[in-house]
Amino acid sequence: MKRTTPIRPAAAVRSSRPAPRFEARDRELAVLAKALGHPARVAILRKLITSGECICGVIVSDLPLAQATVSQHLKVLKHAGLIRGEVDGPRVCYCIDPAAIRRLQTLIQEL
Repeated sequence: MKRTTPIRPAAAVRSSRPAPRFEARDRELAVLAKALGHPARVAILRKLITSGECICGVIVSDLPLAQATVSQHLKVLKHAGLIRGEVDGPRVCYCIDPAAIRRLQTLIQEL
């Protein structure tokens, strides 16, 4: 059986509707919420808020996760701007970014 219409790749199919435009604060909240989208990252953030700052090894000892997994979660939180990491010799000391936490609280309250 011969096909009469060519098959187009999905990338070639264009929608006639314009792309939605979202407010900057909605995009910002989505980025922060995505960073908090895993319970391990919430636990890490809670620990850093409680303790003020923490060495990666201490965070690893408090969570039931491998060191590499915790490091990956820290990377996500740092990329979102919720935490900062400072190299201290062979260790990295993490702390929250208070301005980012306040911004997150504001964005959630505005919902």
